[in-house]
Amino acid sequence: QVHLVESGGDWVQPGGSLTLSCKISGANGGRPSMAWYRQTPGNQRERVAHITALGAKTYDDSVKGRFTISRDDADYTTYLQMTNLKPEDSGDYYCTAPFYQTWGQGTRVTVSS
Repeated sequence: QVHLVESGGDWVQPGGSLTLSCKISGANGGRPSMAWYRQTPGNQRERVAHITALGAKTYDDSVKGRFTISRDDADYTTYLQMTNLKPEDSGDYYCTAPFYQTWGQGTRVTVSS
């Protein structure tokens, strides 16, 4: 069974940076595409970044130029580097491996002064 565990969420001031991590286990060496989603209270999860097995990346317009998704397959980890954070980036961030229809438990990012 595939499991995802996110970490790295924290409180940060506007303009600050954070890096989220997502560790996958149970995929038996598979290299699935991965994605990060953000959810705020009362709203559906929205995709902010996606990376394919070959490393092709796509971003939501709201985070382009500020967020970077990457993967380290040797360590079974996907990252989301977030810079120049804004209050509207706040939320619970989830990683997912769409092929396995699996989600992590989420990690909270709060951007405020």
